[in-house]
Amino acid sequence: MLSAFTARPIIELKQRDKSKIESILAYGDRLLVGLNTGSLRIYRVNEPPDPEPKSATSTQPDTEDSSSAVAVSQNGQAAANAPAPKPTDLLREIEKFSSRSIEQLAVIKEANTLVSLSNYNVSLHDLQTFEPIQTPLTRTKNASTFAVTSNIVKDPATGIPEIISRLAVSVKRRLLLWSWHESELSPDVTEIVLAESIRSLTWANATKLVCGMNSGYVIVDVETGSVEDIVGPGAIGGAAGGQGRFGAVSAAGMGYMGLGGYMPKPLSARLAEGELLLAKDINTLFINDEGKAQEKRQIPWQAAPDSIGYSYPYILALQPPAKGSLEVRNPDTLSLLQTIHLPGAAALHFPPPTVSLAHAGKGFHVLSDRVIWKMDATDYDSQVEELVKSGKLDEAISILSMLEDALLKNKTETLREIKMQKAELLFLQKKYRESMDLFNEDDVNAPPERVLKLFPRIISGELSGIEEEKHDDSEQESVNGKANGEQRPKPEVAEVASPVRNTGFAKYLMGNRKLNPETASIASSKKGTDDDAASIKAKPQDDHAQQEKDLMAAVLELNSYLAGARARLQRVLDPVTGKLKPRKLHSNSAEDAFKTLLLTHPLSDDESQLERDLQSTFKTIDTALFRAYMHSRPTLASSLFRIPNFCDPDVVNERLVEHNRFNELVDFFYGKKLHRQALGLLRKFGSPEEPDEAAPTLHGPQRTVMYLQGLPPEMIDVILEFSEWTLRRDPELGMEVFLADSENAETLPRERVVAFLDGIDIGLEIRYLEHVINELDDMTPDFHNRLVELFVRQLGEKERGAEWDALMEGLVKFLKESKQYSLGKARALIPKDDPPFYEAQAVVLSNMGQHRQALMIYVFKMKDYAKAEEGQE
Repeated sequence: MLSAFTARPIIELKQRDKSKIESILAYGDRLLVGLNTGSLRIYRVNEPPDPEPKSATSTQPDTEDSSSAVAVSQNGQAAANAPAPKPTDLLREIEKFSSRSIEQLAVIKEANTLVSLSNYNVSLHDLQTFEPIQTPLTRTKNASTFAVTSNIVKDPATGIPEIISRLAVSVKRRLLLWSWHESELSPDVTEIVLAESIRSLTWANATKLVCGMNSGYVIVDVETGSVEDIVGPGAIGGAAGGQGRFGAVSAAGMGYMGLGGYMPKPLSARLAEGELLLAKDINTLFINDEGKAQEKRQIPWQAAPDSIGYSYPYILALQPPAKGSLEVRNPDTLSLLQTIHLPGAAALHFPPPTVSLAHAGKGFHVLSDRVIWKMDATDYDSQVEELVKSGKLDEAISILSMLEDALLKNKTETLREIKMQKAELLFLQKKYRESMDLFNEDDVNAPPERVLKLFPRIISGELSGIEEEKHDDSEQESVNGKANGEQRPKPEVAEVASPVRNTGFAKYLMGNRKLNPETASIASSKKGTDDDAASIKAKPQDDHAQQEKDLMAAVLELNSYLAGARARLQRVLDPVTGKLKPRKLHSNSAEDAFKTLLLTHPLSDDESQLERDLQSTFKTIDTALFRAYMHSRPTLASSLFRIPNFCDPDVVNERLVEHNRFNELVDFFYGKKLHRQALGLLRKFGSPEEPDEAAPTLHGPQRTVMYLQGLPPEMIDVILEFSEWTLRRDPELGMEVFLADSENAETLPRERVVAFLDGIDIGLEIRYLEHVINELDDMTPDFHNRLVELFVRQLGEKERGAEWDALMEGLVKFLKESKQYSLGKARALIPKDDPPFYEAQAVVLSNMGQHRQALMIYVFKMKDYAKAEEGQE
């Protein structure tokens, strides 16, 4: 159980004192105690010497005298210490404060006024001298209870804020209201008559008052005098005739008639700002300060409380004195977090609801007719830690969400850590979607290393927190022994945060043969039969199928987490360049991504180190996402490669090769700019004569040519290396790498290409030179001279025929049109006595200005007079 509060007895009446405590009032370091004799005692409360509170179970005073001091050691043995200061000092006793028992006390601090209820009358006394101001207060005869409130209210006329205090007194059916403006008591008294006698009063806010009656509750606006019934849905309120738990519900919402005509007191308490709790018997209703019912379930009380209250952030319920116990509940989950045993406790006392938050939950008291306990609140960090250690993660999250940041050392990080522990627990319970959704919440953003520890190596690689076990005969025997009734011990909650142990889903996932507790219990009830032995032997196959099913379900949900983590990381790191985005552009969420995604590295001011850390995290996420896709949806893996990614190439290569997904592997290598590896793969499957069954779509040079066409000119070494086999296999297709109408092809280093093609085939070199000269208008003289040389060489090597004639025609045409080649070199290259080359000689001579010699060749050697005339033109 939680130790939210510890009870410290500060006043205990001595045995010879026959008085009984009826009421108390705590303000500052003063404690006023009203007795059944009419006496008023004024105590000073001293600070406890030991800041560490005692255990909540040590609630009874150790002696009858409150001045005694006994310390309790860790082993429970009492050890005498040096005399400690008294918890309280009696300063004064006013024996004739009232003629009867003092039933209720309150203070109007701004007016320095003490309000008391005694002998069915309300009286006002000076808070310093305790002299009567009005005793009794007029019109309060037969008063049953009262309530006070002080609030800062703006004056409607001037807009200046002022303190207004109000006193509400119930006198049978009448509600009487007094007010103080600053410290002056207004002479006007407002009277509002209700339908029946008022049994309880609670201020909802500065101007509205909740009145509890036998038939139910109403809310009264003290400024307008309007009265509205409080009606709620379900068992505690609603339309007339609705049935509540063990009683009838009236139109007012909480009518109740128990056995024997007993009418339980209508209880009410103000909770957090703008919320109240109403309770009658075991029925409860939450409302806002306008009297409207809230959609909340009822508090599961086992017995009707005598008193209720609120001490930030908990709901308190005091059971009847015979039980003497105080229940502490979470107002969000309504769970019982602590039960404090206080013998004979009969009433609760809380400071006014207007006290500052710094004192909230630290100043309430519990009283019996002989003892007053001061309830000390344990610091909130310790409370949360205690809830986590006891496995109450939902309660810890709920309490943290309610507490103000200033009350905790580091609320954000603590809440985040507990939510991650809860997500891990949900994972072990096979609630994979809920687990990943929690890991991915905006205020959690779990580091990927934390999540991936929950998965086997096939998904997480080296980050897996699961130890793969080798099963042998001895282990199987031990498992069979456990199947015969011996159950596995339930894992401790602390293990949730450290999933490296092979427990829960992790062990089940990796093929552990141990039976779960439910299976073990069934086996225990039937052990000893042959049928059982056979069924246990048959279970491994079923277990394996279930493991695969569980793993698939978990991985499908992991995909969504990794996609979310990737999106967060892209806020701060450019996936294209791998560089940090400018910090001035970061939003708060981007800064959070720095902190949440770096599990093993503190946030560094060194941007280069931070950049490396984030790149490492990005690599972890993308590699895990790839593995998850390959396990659950292999067809999605290629979509990851079409965007900039940080996948580990070794992992991708291994997994894709293992699954014969070579197309995706080529896409991945291309995206990672690992062109040599991609082209090597394409050559491996493209160059053989017969297609490989593992990658039939990669057969032939087509994919390699397309790949090479996409490479930039600076990759010329790779382009030339891997285009060779395509040119030899299919020259026409292979030349598209160099002849394509694309920027990459046109900007390739032409000298390198020419030299490369020269080593493969002269015809291909001629095609390339013709392309760059005729189509790309390259005027480089070396290319022109080289083309002439190649034309002549190839004409000399080829046999005469149609192809030879076409080649000669190309040479002559080039010699006529080009002005960049060297005429002297061309003349020297062209054979002089070979008749087929006469026209080429004549063209060169004509270009050199030796028209006579050219004309002689046309007329006397070629006897082609038409060309002679063309040459003269």
